[in-house]
Amino acid sequence: MAKIILLSDLKDLRKQKQQELKYYSERLEELNKKMFFIRKEIELTNFIIDLIEKENILDLRKLIDDSTNSHTNKY
Repeated sequence: MAKIILLSDLKDLRKQKQQELKYYSERLEELNKKMFFIRKEIELTNFIIDLIEKENILDLRKLIDDSTNSHTNKY
């Protein structure tokens, strides 16, 4: 026996799929935002690691001590 497809059933199915697509699009947008910030955190962490490994971080205590000593030695 042939099954009759009702136009109203097709419209309901279309509406359901549109809602499903909207839901997943919103979740994808949220995930993309999270991924963006996680990538930035990884970049920052890598940058800090590179600085430390290359010893390019200023030792502020040494810099202050040197500055203080140079000023006291002048007088």
